[in-house]
Amino acid sequence: MQETIEVRVTPKVAGEPMLLKVELSGRLGVDANSIRHVTVVRRSIDARQRQVMVNLTLKVYIDEIPDNASLIKPVDYRRLSADKSVVIVGAGPAGLFAALRLIELGIKPVVLERGKDVDSRRKDMAAIAREGVVDADSNYCFGEGGAGAYSDGKLYTRSKKRGSVEKILHIFAQHGASEDILVDAHPHIGTDKLPEVIKAMRNTIIECGGEVRFNTRVTDLLIDSDEVKGVVTADGSEFRGPVILATGHSARDVYRMLRNRDVTMEPKGLAIGVRLEHPQKLIDCLRYHSKDGRGKYLPAAEYTMLTRVDDRAVYSFCMCPGGFIIPAASEEGQLVVNGMSPSNRGTRWANSGMVVEILPEDVPDGDDATLKMMRYQEMIEKAFWEEAGRTQNAPAQRMADFVTSRQSSDLPATSYAPGIHSARIDRLLPKGIARRLQQGFRDFDRKNRGFLTNDAVLIGAETRTSSPLRIPRDAETLSHVSLRGLYPCGEGAGYAGGIVSAAIDGDRAADAVASYLGVVQG
Repeated sequence: MQETIEVRVTPKVAGEPMLLKVELSGRLGVDANSIRHVTVVRRSIDARQRQVMVNLTLKVYIDEIPDNASLIKPVDYRRLSADKSVVIVGAGPAGLFAALRLIELGIKPVVLERGKDVDSRRKDMAAIAREGVVDADSNYCFGEGGAGAYSDGKLYTRSKKRGSVEKILHIFAQHGASEDILVDAHPHIGTDKLPEVIKAMRNTIIECGGEVRFNTRVTDLLIDSDEVKGVVTADGSEFRGPVILATGHSARDVYRMLRNRDVTMEPKGLAIGVRLEHPQKLIDCLRYHSKDGRGKYLPAAEYTMLTRVDDRAVYSFCMCPGGFIIPAASEEGQLVVNGMSPSNRGTRWANSGMVVEILPEDVPDGDDATLKMMRYQEMIEKAFWEEAGRTQNAPAQRMADFVTSRQSSDLPATSYAPGIHSARIDRLLPKGIARRLQQGFRDFDRKNRGFLTNDAVLIGAETRTSSPLRIPRDAETLSHVSLRGLYPCGEGAGYAGGIVSAAIDGDRAADAVASYLGVVQG
């Protein structure tokens, strides 16, 4: 017999199988020994009150053992037989999920990735931390898996109206991610586990007859009478077919190429600020209302912060519990930071982006209004790089010192591998951003006493929260508004804000291309 039940229990009961069985036996009126198996279907933590509780939806098997307790609903990927193909530029979440969806539809994906495979990227990323050397095609932003491959693997999204979040999560699990992502309210794979999942996706694409090419940077579009016919790569090769453009939010050379080709684009709002790093235990104490922190049964605590200062949002972004801060520049002359967490979220630090909303009207047009938001990002990244002596040793300031506009006499230990040095971040950031952050931190501390502390440190700059441009597309066909055969998608096109939303958009782009090619969708 099977029963589905929702329970609200303490973290200890949720974390101890025998205690949970005893709890369930009382609620269901059965002997605890008759409960042969329990499958967690949904799990969330409620830390709003002093007593932290865990909400569970469970499938309980009484006097029987399930033949298959897996929650995964796999997609059946079959060997391709059709001769139609689509060019996909970029092997991040949008590109990979577009490729997988095309295979479902019987269309051959040809994925062109400017960077290296997910394993080879590691050496280039290590060189950024150890030597300050940035490979413009292989770094934390570019390479197989895109920026998401080495930036935590958080899968929580609010983008539920445009596609199936559930399908995306099941495909991740089908390719090796823990089934916990199908259960947890805030699913997370971890930067140590995600590369293997990405490789499994690549293998599915290749085994089914698709192509994945690395070190293949696209430099131009093949356009004939307002229709994109394919792309040209850096070595002069041509790849023919409709094009799904999934290049990510940092491919500035692609934006410039599109601008030179008079492809319609428009500036888009973004957010800029710093990475804020606390001791994880401090965040655990604040969020779980305990001087002892999270204890044995709770995960590293997360937080979400939001306020408004002078009619602009100030908020936390990409919070990484038990994580570390990384150098995320995508070419020389930049100092950019980001955050990630391993799957166990086990480091002694917590970090998040702390950013201020910037709208196009906040930035002067200059010589080219289309690229002005990108130039604004570049200006800030260069200022931090110059202050750092043209290295990746990042400017830093203790949190309370930043709020009171003082130089920090010393700095705490940090997870940021290239190292930090004391600097006036309150002066390095544009005045409007610094002032709003200062007030925002005061607001956050009023709601979370102890959050504003000199035990925390600001490290800058955090500038890559989203694309600085939107590549407009037709609302019905998802093709570019003036170029047939071009399908901008994902974060780089301005239609996503994370791994899952980018994956959903790639999935939708594949459906749109299939319609363009006259392929009937089942």
